[in-house]
Order: sequence, then C-alpha cells, then structure tokens
Amino acid sequence: MESIFTKDAPYPVGAYSQAVRAGDTVYFSGQIAIDPKSNKVMTDAPVAVQAEQCLRNLKAVMDAASIKKEQIVKVSIFLTKMDDFAAVNEVYESFFGDHKPARACVAVYQLPKLVNVEIEAIAVD
Repeated sequence: MESIFTKDAPYPVGAYSQAVRAGDTVYFSGQIAIDPKSNKVMTDAPVAVQAEQCLRNLKAVMDAASIKKEQIVKVSIFLTKMDDFAAVNEVYESFFGDHKPARACVAVYQLPKLVNVEIEAIAVD
C-alpha cells in the first residue's frame, strides 16, 4: 500500500491520506472546499463554487497519483442539502465531460468544516 500526498491539495484534516494506492486501485479521500494555497475553508461560497474547489483538489491528488479522469471508476458525492444536487451535478458534468464513472450522491447531516459538499473517488491504475 502506498500513501499519496501533494501540497497542491489541502493537507488532510484528520488521520488519513489524500489517496492510497493498493495494487491497481487508487482510493481518493473525500475533498472539501479548502483552498490549498490559503488554507481558507470556503464555507460561505455558493455550492457550485465549493464543488469546483472539491474537484480542483481531487484533480491535484489525481495528478500526484498519475491518474487521469478516464481512470476514475466510482465517485461519491456528499451534500448537506439535496436541493444542491442540480448545481453540483452541473459542475461534475463539466469536470468529467463524456466520461461517466459509477456514482453515488447522498445527503448527509453535516460535513467537515461545515462545507456543503464533499467528493471522493476510486480509480484503476
């Protein structure tokens, strides 16, 4: 098992890796809307802006793991309000384009740092 870390994504807020490679599979931890340069949590930003930052953070960890979007096989999205689904889905579609990994989207009571969206992924290497 190999832990993956990049300074181009937020430092983990708990005892976990940004991603882990286990054999031919890479598991990406959930990314929230934290700007890795300023370490600012984007709690007050619109959910679409938060989702864009989540995906920028995910992409930074993907780059560190040498993973392309087309290698992502599963994405999980966590929202604090299902009313935000359409806005987040629009950002998600823009990020993934024609690639359509399996996906789950669930509403949860609360997310770390009181953000409104978290996105995690699994890829094959």
